[in-house]
Amino acid sequence: MVQNDEALARAIGSRVREHRQARGWTLEQLVEHAGISRRMLINVEQASANPSISTLLKLSEALGVGLPALVEPPAPEVKHTPAGEAPVLWRGEQGGEGILAAHTRAPGVVELWDWHLQPGERHSSTAHSTGTKELLHVLAGALRIEVGEHAYDLAAGDSLSFPGDAPHTYSNQGEEPVRFALTVYEPAATLQPKEMHS
Repeated sequence: MVQNDEALARAIGSRVREHRQARGWTLEQLVEHAGISRRMLINVEQASANPSISTLLKLSEALGVGLPALVEPPAPEVKHTPAGEAPVLWRGEQGGEGILAAHTRAPGVVELWDWHLQPGERHSSTAHSTGTKELLHVLAGALRIEVGEHAYDLAAGDSLSFPGDAPHTYSNQGEEPVRFALTVYEPAATLQPKEMHS
């Protein structure tokens, strides 16, 4: 990991542990609710692993908080994030990035992402919590979106809205880089942890 990734991993580990302990949960309880391995949770909390977006989403949903609560401190009413300082939560093998550019606080968390996919790169996402919505706008290049069993080919200037609570994949099948803006609305981030619903 580069230095910035190491700092981010430490911050994530600390916040996961804080939210877990605030609920009085053991490691085993969070593992059960999140559906991840005990080893992965220990690695996350000890900052010896840089967790995937999928793992972060499982943890945030299990804890009943939005994804931003695990990667950044609580946002003030107005927050300025200078260029280059937003957390990079996904890195592709060819240099692509998924950057969490901005977000709101609960209730009803909204995330703004800046995505770059190099030719041949793809990012697959499992279904998010029920009611999640995504809005996407292609800024440059050609992007393929798969939502459930349907595929959509988008060019620069095209937009798509779709349910984020279905499995979905973003991919660059062309020869030029793709850049797109993505907004994610997570209404379930305001719910109590899963344990409260049983």
